[in-house]
Amino acid sequence: MRLAVARSEAVRGTTSPNPPVGCVILDRDGDVVGVGATQPPGGSHAEVMALAEAGVKAHTAIVTLEPCAHHGRTPPCTEAIKAAGVQRVIFAVSDPNPDAAGGGKVLEQAGLTVESGLLEAEVARGPLRAWLHYARTGRPHVTWKYAATLDGRVAAADGTARWISSAESRAEVHDLRRRIDAIMVGRGTVLADDPALTAREADGTTSARQPLRVVVGRGDLPAHAKVRDDSAETLHLRTNDPAEVLAALAERGVVDVLLEGGPTLAGAFAEARLIDRVLAYIAPTLLGDGPVALGASGVSTITGAHRFAVEGVTMCGPDVRVSAVPVTD
Repeated sequence: MRLAVARSEAVRGTTSPNPPVGCVILDRDGDVVGVGATQPPGGSHAEVMALAEAGVKAHTAIVTLEPCAHHGRTPPCTEAIKAAGVQRVIFAVSDPNPDAAGGGKVLEQAGLTVESGLLEAEVARGPLRAWLHYARTGRPHVTWKYAATLDGRVAAADGTARWISSAESRAEVHDLRRRIDAIMVGRGTVLADDPALTAREADGTTSARQPLRVVVGRGDLPAHAKVRDDSAETLHLRTNDPAEVLAALAERGVVDVLLEGGPTLAGAFAEARLIDRVLAYIAPTLLGDGPVALGASGVSTITGAHRFAVEGVTMCGPDVRVSAVPVTD
């Protein structure tokens, strides 16, 4: 299953609005004979790719997501599994999409042994995280990413911010950018910092795959702004309403959004309760003054605080990376 997860991670960002699924096929002796992942929209699903590699040796299919049972752009994966002579199917997460769900039951009724829930929590927090959220809510998953000092400053008092985070953290963020659908900032950030919002390789060159650049806010963008170059596609949404922003992105099939804007945009999304994950890079530095990471977010008393649960704390070079998700009642 972890091999299937690794394969799905490799295609994350290329499959939306379809899920990045991974599949491993075993023969009767339990040896790996096929590995596959979801192809870009219109292409084969993970199970079909893995089965093609396995051929007549296919016996057990291990899949990160329940095989689909509906006709979309491609035939149901359940049909491919049955046609290949697979005897056993193990999947991690049940499909929450009502149009595609039920594949496990279809396979059981066909006489296959079906098991579900293997590493379910781990898989759901992995490459499928954003898509599962999208399937359940109908809106893109939003990760607010920021870098700050130990005292929560994102820049010095004079506005300088290069570099608060380490080279290791910056490299990791560029790798993350390559794997998401869209990067979002506010118009104010474009005016103040003129960011390129591109994913770059270690040598500074532009990565082959680029996410959609999204700028939020009324008013025009400068003609010379880097986000208006041809490095990547840019979408300017002339609204300040987070819900309207996500609705517009959902219509474009955007599943996974990285919110990199300044404190004002982050505060607006926090106030709207539309931040689904916080990814913070905390540098071992003190400034004592300067702008903070989060602007006004509708909180006036401690009882109204936005509560998050920490799901992971790791080192990234000299920085501490914290991943946290909202606390649900």
